[in-house]
Amino acid sequence: MRPAILYAAPLLGLAAFVTTSALARDDGRYANSPLKPWFESLHSEYGQCCTDADGYVVADVDWESSQGRYRVHLDNEWVVVPDGAVITEPNKIGRTMVWKHYIDGHPRVRCFMPGSMT
Repeated sequence: MRPAILYAAPLLGLAAFVTTSALARDDGRYANSPLKPWFESLHSEYGQCCTDADGYVVADVDWESSQGRYRVHLDNEWVVVPDGAVITEPNKIGRTMVWKHYIDGHPRVRCFMPGSMT
């Protein structure tokens, strides 16, 4: 039984590493984008937004602004965007984008960049 345990631990570690690596979204397709440095510089009060590969474009029907607050529809839930998550610098792509994370299985907004609602 002891030899099985010695082999199981490294295999479980390798499996966890491979699974975690496979979940990454940046597959290099944006490596040559002229906006890559700009995307990588974006941050909110919650930290760096990461890159364009980590953000999601939000359709106009899936976000709204009312009384100076934003809401965004993520994973079938309307989520209030915290003031600290709003990116205030000019939007160079014009599209609304959101960078999300999860707390207790529910989406939360780490960064939100409003678009032009055209």
